[in-house]
Amino acid sequence: MRWLLLALTVFAFVLCFTRHGAGAWGFWMLVGLIGIFATTLAFVQARIAGSARDDSLSEYDLKRLREGKDPLKYGRPDR
Repeated sequence: MRWLLLALTVFAFVLCFTRHGAGAWGFWMLVGLIGIFATTLAFVQARIAGSARDDSLSEYDLKRLREGKDPLKYGRPDR
């Protein structure tokens, strides 16, 4: 989805800079600026989601986290 937003934003700017009328230029500029905002948020969301942990940890893993140890779910047990 974020790549589609990026492609549509670039397309909006191409249309913006190839139009001769002020109304069309303003419309596509507005669409491009909104697209920049939406594309930036989409890439930020993907980066955050990619580095986030699972929402569910077992009670044992939560206990290990409180003790300052790595939970076994994410670490290797032979460490």
